[in-house]
Amino acid sequence: MSRLLKRSSLAAWLCLCLLAGLVAADSCSAIEAVAPSVQVKYRFDPAYTSTNSEYWSTTCIALKPSCIIYPSSSRDVTAILGALRSNASDPEPFAVKSGGHNPNNYFASVDGGPLISTEKLNHVILDLETGIVRFGPGLRWDELADKLDGSGWSAVGGRMGNVGVGGYMLGGGLSFMSQEYGWAANSVLEFELVVANGTVVTASEDRNPDLFRALKGGGNNFGIVTSFTAQAYRQGQVHGGVMVFPRSRDTDAKMLKAIQDFTVYNDDDKAAVIPTQERAGGGIVDAWIVFMFYDGPSPPETVFKNFTDIKHIVDARKTCSYAELVRTNNWAVLKGQAYVIGTETLPLPEDPSSDLAATMLPEIHEHWREVSKQVDDAVGIIASIAYQPFPRRIAQVARDKGGDLLDMDDDVDRIIIELNYSFVVKKDYERVGQTLEDTYGGMRDRVLAWQEAGQLPDAYAPLFMNDAYDEQDYFSRLRPQHAELARSLAEELDPNGLFRERTGGWKP
Repeated sequence: MSRLLKRSSLAAWLCLCLLAGLVAADSCSAIEAVAPSVQVKYRFDPAYTSTNSEYWSTTCIALKPSCIIYPSSSRDVTAILGALRSNASDPEPFAVKSGGHNPNNYFASVDGGPLISTEKLNHVILDLETGIVRFGPGLRWDELADKLDGSGWSAVGGRMGNVGVGGYMLGGGLSFMSQEYGWAANSVLEFELVVANGTVVTASEDRNPDLFRALKGGGNNFGIVTSFTAQAYRQGQVHGGVMVFPRSRDTDAKMLKAIQDFTVYNDDDKAAVIPTQERAGGGIVDAWIVFMFYDGPSPPETVFKNFTDIKHIVDARKTCSYAELVRTNNWAVLKGQAYVIGTETLPLPEDPSSDLAATMLPEIHEHWREVSKQVDDAVGIIASIAYQPFPRRIAQVARDKGGDLLDMDDDVDRIIIELNYSFVVKKDYERVGQTLEDTYGGMRDRVLAWQEAGQLPDAYAPLFMNDAYDEQDYFSRLRPQHAELARSLAEELDPNGLFRERTGGWKP
């Protein structure tokens, strides 16, 4: 990898020469001077307004970049990074935005510095014979699914269509198809990215393999990805949708048992579920919503039986195209809300018949219900918990496909918790954030106590980046050798701290 840093591309060298004369220019003006083909939009321009409003969380929308920059090629990105480097004496913060689904402020949003929007990096090139597809980070998953619809191929990707491709892939990416194909990032064959010195780099199994691993779960620390090349898979119609269950203590017990049993015993790799419980209006709305998916037109009757046997009031499942399903799931993201999202990873007991197996999820769930009540008076509050099964089968597939930075082992089954609080009034941000910390912190304390008592295996439990809160220490939860790999690569590829010091996100 060090050879990459010893030779800048011709484009990067030219940018440096041109920028040498732009003394004390801000980055936005510098980019306009050296790359006139790159669109640069300022506040009150309709394009600026549109791009900056496309975040899940209103707290990110409230941050106002000095300009928004729209590269459409890796050459454009090289020029942009050259301009940012030229202002090292008066460094501005900056951010890179794909779909804007990460609600952590300053991760894909910025106040007073340039925002690089990847929305024009939206190419989709499919080889109909092999299913190898090259696509850009500026797409959302429903856009990519629509492009592939009717081809007979589908890419492993987001379960909600309006999730952006870029951040999702660099965080690993859980998919409805993960039990078949692993993390979404495990199907990537090649990354193209522009590193801090402007060089365009390819990372694959054969070229820069350490970087290839680090990009699968390492976030925005190594450069700006301009293209993914991934293996797509044969796919026809699918079956899926949501079921809604009125909440009661009896329903809680049955649902939590169904979640644990599905995680441990399901052997149909085509089946997936995301059971969630939603509380809103101080408990006025209190219900389970279960997302179900089957990679085929008709699931076996038994595969979801533990869920469908529970009393429910809505069954909106249907047979449709994969593109239609992920587009339909967009209803779950409410516009005009502020969001904080956090996560925790729960290893399950080795003995599914043990006393702890019967009480663990109920205790975790009751903890969430009690702590979430702390903010029942917040305007527009919706508290949600999602149980995302991560059976050992996913870890097996991920390792078979070459691995990733998370490097899950297949020794135990796990559940990845997603905690989601949305609300309306910005002044509630700090206390809702504290409630989120209390929620996942209490879960972690319980897991550690059960492990110390010998009731839970002392299993590796990294955090899932795509669901993590900015206060969670993502890299400290990785295996030490993988955290060190990320740290050393970030220092080598970015010795002057362009990404490490001027962008948000978790830093190794």
